[in-house]
Amino acid sequence: KLTSLALQPVITPELVQGRVHLKCTFSRPSSKVPLQYMVVWSRLSTPGKKEQIQRDTTLQSFSYVEMNGVNLKLGDTVFCIVTAFTRDTLEQQSLPEESKGFYAGIKFLPESLQIAEDGKEHVLTVLSTVPIACPGHIDSCKITLQLSTEDLGKNSQLLGPPNIALSACQVDLLRVPCSESSCAAAALTVTAVTDFAQDGNRISRIRAEPVGWRDLLWRAYTPKDVKVTVRDLPTGNCYSFTDPHIITFDGWRYDNYKIGTFLLCRSMSRVFEVHVRQWDCGGHRSATACNCGVAAR
Repeated sequence: KLTSLALQPVITPELVQGRVHLKCTFSRPSSKVPLQYMVVWSRLSTPGKKEQIQRDTTLQSFSYVEMNGVNLKLGDTVFCIVTAFTRDTLEQQSLPEESKGFYAGIKFLPESLQIAEDGKEHVLTVLSTVPIACPGHIDSCKITLQLSTEDLGKNSQLLGPPNIALSACQVDLLRVPCSESSCAAAALTVTAVTDFAQDGNRISRIRAEPVGWRDLLWRAYTPKDVKVTVRDLPTGNCYSFTDPHIITFDGWRYDNYKIGTFLLCRSMSRVFEVHVRQWDCGGHRSATACNCGVAAR
């Protein structure tokens, strides 16, 4: 048998005649005898189990497989195994070498988020690991993803009130030359909704769905959800009631009987404040003011 030849196969995406292909490229070793190569393509069908989808014998140092949406679909993790052997006999062959798994489809980075109800924005990057093929000569070749959220209750089974907010309801992935496992990318921000309720940590999911696309490869594809864990933070309460009595966040109590518009609360860390309007509601014997309006921003 031939010794290990350090073929080092690598899978990269490529457009071939307007169709999405994956290319398995490997090193051509120096050898005194002429070599040819057997390339076996496989996909991860279930965790830990691979399914062969194509076998090639070639004299070149590469092999292609098409992503046709049938044998090989978006969402698949693909591998190629390369074995070198002499042209005269199959008995003299090298040890097979396998590439790293290549995930073909839409990726979110990071794949999951852990955020808190503190008003901070967290960047979520959406990218396509395969090139976007468009029919004809279209200048703005893109994939549009419709984004939605699903918020689960405390037991992660029942739907709850909105728990996260996205900066965009849809994103456009514009085709660019593939580089570093990205052929198109966009970004948005995710913020936890501050609900001022002690409801514990909650789980939300972000979903993306390609829209307005007739190509079989994309039409039958739904990317993986992004899991977002929202950490609950302690909240405080302040009150203004009756004529009016005021209780501050730290428990101080006082009264304000004056008529006018007053600043009740202002955040020192973000743009948030509450104004109250107080008006005369007393009788003939005493002048008393009551809350008659509130405005918040």
